Amino acid sequence: MFTTPTMIDFRSDTVTRPTQEMLAYMMQAPVGDDVFSDDPTVNELEAYATNLFGMEAAVFCPSGTMTNQIAIKVHTRPMDDVICEEGAHVYFYEAGGIAFNSGASVRLLKGDRGRFTAQQVAENINADNVHFPRTSLVCVENTCNRGGGSYYAIPQLQQIQAVCKQHQLKLHLDGARLFNALVATNESPLAYGKIFDSISVCLSKGLGAPVGSLLLGRKDFIKEARRVRKVFGGGMRQAGIIAAGGLYALQHNINRLKTDHEHAALIGNALQQHPGVKEVWSVETNIIIFQLHENEQAQSLLNLFNEQGILYHLVAKNAVRLVTHLDITAAMVQQVVQLLSK
Repeated sequence: MFTTPTMIDFRSDTVTRPTQEMLAYMMQAPVGDDVFSDDPTVNELEAYATNLFGMEAAVFCPSGTMTNQIAIKVHTRPMDDVICEEGAHVYFYEAGGIAFNSGASVRLLKGDRGRFTAQQVAENINADNVHFPRTSLVCVENTCNRGGGSYYAIPQLQQIQAVCKQHQLKLHLDGARLFNALVATNESPLAYGKIFDSISVCLSKGLGAPVGSLLLGRKDFIKEARRVRKVFGGGMRQAGIIAAGGLYALQHNINRLKTDHEHAALIGNALQQHPGVKEVWSVETNIIIFQLHENEQAQSLLNLFNEQGILYHLVAKNAVRLVTHLDITAAMVQQVVQLLSK
């Protein structure tokens, strides 16, 4: 039997492992060749997500990076310009994919914890001039990873949508942690389906599936997206086994995200009292980002985490990220809170 070392892993919600119930569901999934659209479980997953967001079609892919990059590729052509926030995942964490895959340049906006405004979009649309790349796409991230799990309100997104429509720009949502935003605001996925031309959602983060993301949009958009997925090497065969994990996640693991948010808030409150912590960003969902003083207490805190097997992620010098997820139990949270209080 394989054994798992005892640790509390706050590095990311990507480290989640499927539950026994999810694994059993996956093992029973009927499968087929998805490149031929013959996998019944993949088809069911795509149809389920399409109905959830009120959109026309969806395509299942191995990762959120792939769904984002496919969307950008389909929405743009070489020499176009993509507007996004300076810390956006599509720019910061996808290895220069916009340039490599799409031949497009990027206009970076300085947002408020990852969130920019409709006015900023309007002010950064290039004029129709041979000196400038054509502005064709706006990418929004919700929740914002490097913003510490911050999220947009629907009216903010509708204002951005209005600017995009006025200037005939496409609007893509990197919704890797969109369900965290939906649970925090009690909003409906249908509202998002009415705003965006395309939506990417990850199944392998807080929802707990082992692998996979979905890209949603209009039928003609998804038809082209399948072609690009094939070019990117994302055409899968008997993918129903992993698609079943995603389907189970959508059907069972959305509401439980509230627990992750509660756990994050408890840890954030405890961190605020620690003498080594300079600032804790407001905890909105399941991501905690805190800055450390440059003193002995701060180093002692990190040493304590290391000694106790508490895994964390450094997002910048003296800035630490902790992410709660379904593998973080209430007992683990209490253990961390008690350590911080000492």
